Amino acid sequence: MRHRKLATKLGRSSSHRRAMFRNLVTSLLEHERIETTHVKAKQVRRLADRMITLGKRGTLHARRRALRVVRSRQVASKLFAELADRYRERPGGYTRVVRSRQRVGDAAPLSMVELVEGSAGAPPPPKEKRRRRSQPSQTAEATPARPRRGRGKAAAEETAKPTRGRGAGAREAGKKAEKRPDKKTGPGRGGRRSARTTKGSDGKKSS
Repeated sequence: MRHRKLATKLGRSSSHRRAMFRNLVTSLLEHERIETTHVKAKQVRRLADRMITLGKRGTLHARRRALRVVRSRQVASKLFAELADRYRERPGGYTRVVRSRQRVGDAAPLSMVELVEGSAGAPPPPKEKRRRRSQPSQTAEATPARPRRGRGKAAAEETAKPTRGRGAGAREAGKKAEKRPDKKTGPGRGGRRSARTTKGSDGKKSS
């Protein structure tokens, strides 16, 4: 039974596996992004987080422990100078693993291991305050008022019509009444009544 055995053997001996992880961690700290199989990526992430934690300590003992894993002194100096300052306020989680694709040939699942940007505890940059305009612009005064949406043509006609008082409405109503022909005196009924003959008092018809 493999109780409390977190590491995977990956089909390699212990010395071969240790050397492979040392190379992967060194490449990750140097280039800040590498692509490998998903199983290896999860193991490399654990070692990389430990190395950055040692870099944040900055002691001589921490440097000697990091050099047991990191295979380049230039990368070690970057770890204790640049990366330690970058993640000074971050409590952990310096790397991320993102699945990328399947490898052509054996269809092995590949993942990207990369360092995250910045520190989690850093305050956000201040936002610029917008100034309010004291006077409206000339373009806003020149443009006419548009009708409200949803009312359509009726709203545009209402805005185009001028307001009328009671006196103007009464005068127009009187003009319309004058123009209409009288039903009683029109050519249809009035002409017939005038042409009809009426009987006089003597009984004779008069035209």
